Amino acid sequence: MFELTSTYKITSEQQRVVDRLSDNFKKGVNRQVLLGVTGSGKTFTMANLISKLGKSTLVLSPNKTLAAQLYQEFKSFFPRSRVGYFISYYDYYQPEAYIPQRNLYIAKEVSINQELERLRIDAIRSLLETKDTIIVASISSIYSIGSPDDFFNQKITYSVRSIAPREQLIKEFVSLGYARTDGLMESGKFRVRGDIVELFPTSEENPVRFILDGRVIEGIEVFDAITAEALTLPDSVNIFPVSYFHFKKERLDYIISEVKHELEKRINYFIESDQIEYAERIKERTLYDMEILEKFGYCAGIENYSMYLTGRKKGEPPYTLLDFFRGDYLAIIDESHISIPQLRGMYRGDRSRKETLVKYGFRLPSALENRPLNFEEADNRFKQLLYVSATPSTYEIKDTNYNVTDLLVRPTGLLDPIIEIRNSDSPVEDMLEEIQIEIGKKNRILVTTLTKKMAEKLADFLFLKGINCTYMHSEIKALDRIKIIQRLRTGEVDVLIGINLLREGLDLPEVSLVVILDADREGFLRSETSLIQTFGRASRNINGRVILYIREMTDSLTRAIDESTRRREYQEDYNLKHNIKPTPILKKVKDFYDDDYWIKKSEENIPAKFENKEALEKEIDILFIAMKEKAANLDFKSAALLRDKIKELKNMMIEFF
Repeated sequence: MFELTSTYKITSEQQRVVDRLSDNFKKGVNRQVLLGVTGSGKTFTMANLISKLGKSTLVLSPNKTLAAQLYQEFKSFFPRSRVGYFISYYDYYQPEAYIPQRNLYIAKEVSINQELERLRIDAIRSLLETKDTIIVASISSIYSIGSPDDFFNQKITYSVRSIAPREQLIKEFVSLGYARTDGLMESGKFRVRGDIVELFPTSEENPVRFILDGRVIEGIEVFDAITAEALTLPDSVNIFPVSYFHFKKERLDYIISEVKHELEKRINYFIESDQIEYAERIKERTLYDMEILEKFGYCAGIENYSMYLTGRKKGEPPYTLLDFFRGDYLAIIDESHISIPQLRGMYRGDRSRKETLVKYGFRLPSALENRPLNFEEADNRFKQLLYVSATPSTYEIKDTNYNVTDLLVRPTGLLDPIIEIRNSDSPVEDMLEEIQIEIGKKNRILVTTLTKKMAEKLADFLFLKGINCTYMHSEIKALDRIKIIQRLRTGEVDVLIGINLLREGLDLPEVSLVVILDADREGFLRSETSLIQTFGRASRNINGRVILYIREMTDSLTRAIDESTRRREYQEDYNLKHNIKPTPILKKVKDFYDDDYWIKKSEENIPAKFENKEALEKEIDILFIAMKEKAANLDFKSAALLRDKIKELKNMMIEFF
């Protein structure tokens, strides 16, 4: 069902792992661990496993960045299959909250990324239409969304030569939540021009044109929204609701009556409790929501009424992305040592915030049912599950009854770094000598400390010694961190000092030395898992080393060193047996700012005046094409820049009317 395409050739070690995992799943071993070292080709191995099992697959990632990377890789591996992307669609998200100690209400504030929303709807549509589907998602996918049955049952299929008068199309599009427009085609809108009706489905990259001949659909075209040129001529199309929280009027009438019934009970509760202020507050807020919902079919914060919208009872698990997987499917939890704690924590944090809103009359008690799955509910939905990590936790190993498959060999033949233990009275002076040696070889160095203050002071010390260095910690903005990594890779900076930000997700082949100060300070930053992950930052370099500065050995150090030694010995034996010579990784350093024409254009100042309307429209078209291209490549930062410029230009359009 999944045809894998790749320039890579699977190694014998990767094939062994795929065969073992696949055989175990087929024998009824439903939970397994893939312990794969950094650079071993875990994603390619996962792709081969998916291809061999032939099942719809959910891949859960701990953050958006890694999810985007996995999505791009799986799309390249399976170009003829459906590969979906389901992460939070907010560019910015401030949840609704109330701080009683300060009598401070914080309204929900969001900036929705329309391209991410399209990808989410496209993902659930794919799951309902075919089993030939892989969905890459972040942990936020266990949060409440609409019912799959409601979404699927509202679908309308249109075919060439079928009977569908223009008035019927318009009525049906409105019933699905689409709004009519006479202007530019935008997602969620439709327009009518004589015997041509055009609709831009929220799940599609391009709009659809229906060409009518009287009461009959003469032709269907998927076309380019800018050029209006037909791209494909399908025989039929499925049109889904504008969102998974869209419902027909009959359902809304019922929902509104149920909400008002709960509201009446809540008002009485506050009055009996002598909390008149809260009674007035909940009455005003809820009735306003119901008025908007009745009038427009949608209201801000509609998800807070999801218990009624989806027909659930109090305490029943919410519908989530997981419910759109029908029948047998494979779940893969990537970087499971991070993802599992996130799965555990989502419910508790959300519950605490909402209980406060309910207590003080900002939300009805039923708003508590707009929630993520708790860990047990999520765990019960994973029938066949593969944990993937370089450092699986005790929980994953025990949960799989110790069914752990190692992938310790890298296709490049690179080994885990050499570990050196040093007990020095002057660790910083000793480290300085090692740093100068590595800089002389044109290599880079990572240094980890325990606190932000230590990182900053150490950076000042090394700078005074003539070392080009900088620090990176949680107070450094995300985009600035990317710039810092680029400066390290290009050699503008030789030493990067950090805390725990230097563990997962950094691919730095130029780093030959990792220094861990205070390595014997037991705790989260010096746990076995953290230490092994930090060791891995030197595993992309053929001469990788790690120096641990300690005063005494700890249990975490002993276990981490033993595991690293085990892996290195296995890799050396494998290379010797297969006559493999370690090969250094050569990876191009990409400029942080994409220097192509379109992004530069988006960063230029917009002229104060355009000669005519046509010149302005041409500029909008150019930027719109570029925005679509960047969004398709998951470069959402660049796409957002272009989107903001387009909005600014559209606001200028009024001058020509």
